[in-house]
Amino acid sequence: MNFVIGKDKLQSASMETKQQVVLRLLDHILQPSVFEDVRSVANTWRLEQNQQAFLRPDVVDSFLEVYQAGMLPRAEVFVDSNSKHVQEAIKVFHLFYYAKDWDVFLNVACWLRERINPGMFVYALTTSMFHHPEGGRAVGDRGIVLPAPYEIYPYFFVNSDVINKAFMLKMTNAQVETAFADYWKIKTEKNVVSIDSRTTLRYTLSVDDVLSYFMEDIDLNTYMFYLHMLYPYWLTGEGYGVEKERRGEVVMYTCQQLLARLRLERLSHGMTNIQPISWDETLKNGYWPKIRLHTGDEMPARSNDTKIVHEYTVKTKEVVEDFERVLRLAVIKGQYELRDGTIVPLRKPQDVEHLGRLLWTLQNPGDTYFTNLSKNLLTYSIYNTNRDTYVPTATDMYSTSLRDPAFWRVLKRKLEVFQLFKKQLPRYTREELNFPGVKVEGVSTSELVTFIDTYDMDITNAVYLNETEVRNKKSDFLFVARQKRLNNHPFKVTIDVSSVKPVDAIVRVFLGPKYDVLGRIIDINDKRLDMIEIDTFLYKLKSGKNSIVRNSSEFQGVIEDRPWTRPMWDASVKGDRKIDENWWWKARVGFPRRLLLPLGTTGGMELQLFVVVTPVHTGYNLPIVDMHVINERRSGRWSTGFDELPLGFPFDRVIDTTQFFTDNMKCVDVLVYHKEVVVSKDWETTAERRDDLSVLDKDLLV
Repeated sequence: MNFVIGKDKLQSASMETKQQVVLRLLDHILQPSVFEDVRSVANTWRLEQNQQAFLRPDVVDSFLEVYQAGMLPRAEVFVDSNSKHVQEAIKVFHLFYYAKDWDVFLNVACWLRERINPGMFVYALTTSMFHHPEGGRAVGDRGIVLPAPYEIYPYFFVNSDVINKAFMLKMTNAQVETAFADYWKIKTEKNVVSIDSRTTLRYTLSVDDVLSYFMEDIDLNTYMFYLHMLYPYWLTGEGYGVEKERRGEVVMYTCQQLLARLRLERLSHGMTNIQPISWDETLKNGYWPKIRLHTGDEMPARSNDTKIVHEYTVKTKEVVEDFERVLRLAVIKGQYELRDGTIVPLRKPQDVEHLGRLLWTLQNPGDTYFTNLSKNLLTYSIYNTNRDTYVPTATDMYSTSLRDPAFWRVLKRKLEVFQLFKKQLPRYTREELNFPGVKVEGVSTSELVTFIDTYDMDITNAVYLNETEVRNKKSDFLFVARQKRLNNHPFKVTIDVSSVKPVDAIVRVFLGPKYDVLGRIIDINDKRLDMIEIDTFLYKLKSGKNSIVRNSSEFQGVIEDRPWTRPMWDASVKGDRKIDENWWWKARVGFPRRLLLPLGTTGGMELQLFVVVTPVHTGYNLPIVDMHVINERRSGRWSTGFDELPLGFPFDRVIDTTQFFTDNMKCVDVLVYHKEVVVSKDWETTAERRDDLSVLDKDLLV
């Protein structure tokens, strides 16, 4: 390395240098840093002596009060829905957020890296990298690529038996009996140890487990975790730069889109749609997360036929139901009163932002967060014996919540209130839907093909470095978990549009179901909430005919595979990052491209592709929204950065079929094929083989 932390000024350093610093801080987070300069700064720099290095010196006093009283022990698991844990993490976040420059930020990071809980450190550091201060006081995060959450802390993303095998191989120096290696599909080549996790679906609790390849997908759960990082439920009030964004609407629309995506995946398996959860019911289907934490504790499993409410959760249930009841009444009355007496209007279409913030608790002050209370009802009677011990369930963590089928039903229950508001709004008129002078002549796609392939996930950070490796500052072996995942071949969407004059337009592309599980055509009002917005973009139409071709890789808000961290070390040292300059922010808000299409069927699953072209609406008068801030923070999703129409337009309101269909929209049938033969990349060879589809076995419960 050509720099030493603590001696060299990094405020004006190159992006490659800053990238190296972040990678150092997040390497083997469960152990003290192996880098001498990080430890040196941690031992010599004093937080209490540098209060003037912060834009708000009082945040230092606030943190030290909690720190000296005793924070979450370093060996425990940080839970991002636990009120006590989060309140401590907020104190840490403020230290990062109010650092005057990159050098102060870095010194704080080194000091905290060696003192506070690793999970809390990663949580606060990641959040601060998402939310830099305004006014040119950014800590220098623009362009820095964060390691994927599943590489920083792999425990939440792979099954416990894979972690166990990694520890076994670490202890035996990657030596294992041939019979065991063949049975477990362990392969060692040079310094790379591959553990095949595709054989781990050996036990199942319910039919929902047939969708584990989707709900337990590492990129899908990363998407949910980064949604929380982008819009933390506790980050409220002026001064953070997020109050000017459509954060409430984005969060709720994201949840709706996730449910719509699950709907298509269930249809691929001939499964009915999920229903909103009822707190009084007995959960027929259990869930076994198969996750082991670094403490050695197993994440609790929920058995079949589990009652949600018992003597210890009945009060929580009452609070949740009371809050839901108040919100429903507020939607009907057209206003909501905060505890400080502030009246929040809920009458106009633009007020959807206020409701979204209330539902996600981005606006209601206090420690009682509605989302977390709902999740706490699914803790399966797990009790703590002291203030620090907390073994989370899958629903407790934002990085694992989508793994549990019950959490999707919680999301659907919350969205019922959101949709109640939409039902109070008038239906769109033909004038509101139409784009005079613009007509969509035709829509077509290339062949839509999905397959199950494999992905090699770096889990080296899950195992501990020995004394020799600490001296060498790296592991002797690279441990890799080979996982199944859903993927699709890149495809194109071609849209032919005619316009009588040159004009700026917004093009929205939706994918949705045509038939239900019984083969009946679904009414447009029954499926409008199941339409997935796969692409939205700004396009300058020219006079006459326009042929618009969009590749799936360039769809708005879509991201390819995240790069491995270890090659990034070498790339940043050489100054050869080989990453799109805009990739850093797309990685934080992007949906995985390979999950755009549902599994489909061998003979072709018939879906519908819907395209609507609208003029650019920037005078919609959304409350407290500043599109300049949205674009500056690069946090835009869908059309939020260049258009102010409601997210999900025109499917966000009940549809009047006599007024709906206009020339500027078109709906076509498409087929999604599932192919069982894929190309699998091994370490040094590429061979075509028949895929092992045991994960999709129709006789799963036999």
